[in-house]
Amino acid sequence: MPKVLLQISYDIDPEKRETYLALVKEMKNHFHMVRKKDYAVFEQKGKKNSFVEQFTSNSPEEFDALEDDQDEKSEELVNQLETLMKDGTTKYMTLTEIE
Repeated sequence: MPKVLLQISYDIDPEKRETYLALVKEMKNHFHMVRKKDYAVFEQKGKKNSFVEQFTSNSPEEFDALEDDQDEKSEELVNQLETLMKDGTTKYMTLTEIE
């Protein structure tokens, strides 16, 4: 079964970097420990304050369920994140593994 990656990229306001980094720790803990998701956050090399969140799903079905099974805490964390973004522009990319 092919894996599916969801990548969400955005820039954050440089003045809010420390708040963002604290939020990322909370998000990683929540998505890993509570929601049992394969979740990581990366900063783009050479472009400070440009980040990519990545969810890795083990199947298309697991990917399809990502948005459907959001809990209240997940929505709260995403809403906090949106307040830290530099220009509010978010890019989404979905990648399906070739078998």
